[in-house]
Amino acid sequence: MGTHQTTDLKTTQTSRSAMGRALVLHPVLRGADTDRSPEASLDEAVGLAAAIDLDVAQAAVVKVNQPRPATLLGGGAIEQYAKLIEDAQEAGEAIDLVIVDHALTPVQQRNLEKAFGAKVIDRTGLILEIFGARARTHEGQLQVELASLSYQKSRLVRSWTHLERQRGGFGFLGGPGESQLEIDRRLIGNRIVRIKRELDEVRRTRGLHRKARAKVPYPVVALVGYTNAGKSTLFNRMAGADVFARNLLFATLDPTMRQVVLPSGRKVILSDTVGFISDLPTHLVAAFRATLEEVQAADIILHVRDIAHPDTEAQKADVEAILADLGIDPERDPRVVEVANKIDLLDGAEVDAVIARTERAGNACAVSAATGGRLDTLFRILDDRMTAGRELVELDVAHGDGATLAWLYAHGEVVGRRDDDSHAHLRVAIEPATLARMAHPGAHQGQGRAAA
Repeated sequence: MGTHQTTDLKTTQTSRSAMGRALVLHPVLRGADTDRSPEASLDEAVGLAAAIDLDVAQAAVVKVNQPRPATLLGGGAIEQYAKLIEDAQEAGEAIDLVIVDHALTPVQQRNLEKAFGAKVIDRTGLILEIFGARARTHEGQLQVELASLSYQKSRLVRSWTHLERQRGGFGFLGGPGESQLEIDRRLIGNRIVRIKRELDEVRRTRGLHRKARAKVPYPVVALVGYTNAGKSTLFNRMAGADVFARNLLFATLDPTMRQVVLPSGRKVILSDTVGFISDLPTHLVAAFRATLEEVQAADIILHVRDIAHPDTEAQKADVEAILADLGIDPERDPRVVEVANKIDLLDGAEVDAVIARTERAGNACAVSAATGGRLDTLFRILDDRMTAGRELVELDVAHGDGATLAWLYAHGEVVGRRDDDSHAHLRVAIEPATLARMAHPGAHQGQGRAAA
């Protein structure tokens, strides 16, 4: 039998969610290898529920000494929370949903629903529900639906509400007007095939877009990080944009790009991506592969960390594990720059320690996206990274080829120029990769040498 710790939560919602009241349970399995405290994990689960406006009536850490194949939770815990749900029903404050912050098998999910007399979803189902409610672009909706269908294939007792739902999400939580028809495996399989075909077209289109950007070679700077680390706030601060950003898990899902001009005048494309999270469902990692390809192709990857979070090291490990799955080694890949965000939430001594550590690392910096503090340091690092590989080359450009002349002035640093009757003889400091992307054929490269 497991032991358990319960925490009552005072809801601050002015109106109760139409989806009802929820009980959040975070199981802690004996011997489980984790760097996170149970309380922090419970807080994150409550945050996930709040992300889709669920009214969390109560939350608890449940210690499980011996996981049960039929229910995961021990008999004592099941009895306690079944009684809690029954008492809430009698008091006129029914708990309609139980969120188990752990992976459940279909059998465990069904048995818990019978024992509690309420709908039960696991961590994967909750995250998929959030993604389904938040995805705005056609691509994002396809990716989430693919992940949802893959998840549901083994849960045929669920309702397939994708084609006739009246709200966001993917039907795990129920809702007004939803169909209660049983999922048909053949229909799901056919839909998965169609979605994969559409996503293949998305990948092809993304590849074409990347080729088009290569012809106008603005480097791409991608923001990655744990959800709620402040990526969107940093994106807005750097780009002067108004992307939705709140103190909320998965506040933004769809990738956004903006042009940013660095202090040197150099232009880059800043890309905000979906946030990562611990135990991110494998269905979602696979479904968002097309989006994550933008990270793989980026010239610089900014790993944004919530340095004030008590589990910041564990969050860092989760992000680095997903980057490694994408073939990016955060320790060795020179493109990765760590951004220790939210230093405004630390005291003076902690701020000094974080700044000193990032300065010693060389490939890191400490900032406050909320206040704009030390953003100049981040911009300087980006400028240094962009100019580090420049070489000095000599080019002869015909006077009539104004397009090439304009391109070189825009994308390199012209440090010397001599004109004769037919050509401009230029000395240009420019990255070899950028020079290789030059689309205009009118320039002839002379003898080049590395810049001093």
